[in-house]
Amino acid sequence: MEKQKSSRRCLMDDSRPCVGCGECMRCDFDPNKLCDNCMRCIKGDAEYRAIMIDEIIEDEAKEKFC
Repeated sequence: MEKQKSSRRCLMDDSRPCVGCGECMRCDFDPNKLCDNCMRCIKGDAEYRAIMIDEIIEDEAKEKFC
């Protein structure tokens, strides 16, 4: 599968464009693993958990049809 280049900025270094390297999808607990949505990063016995959202990127193609 070929990685697609995007006009978006890199999430890890916003001074360069996204090249589809997947570095932003690395697991916080196991850097050798890509995120598979196991939710380990937010599960636990705490009464409250939060994830800071600093940006929402909407799919431009989807916006054309909505």
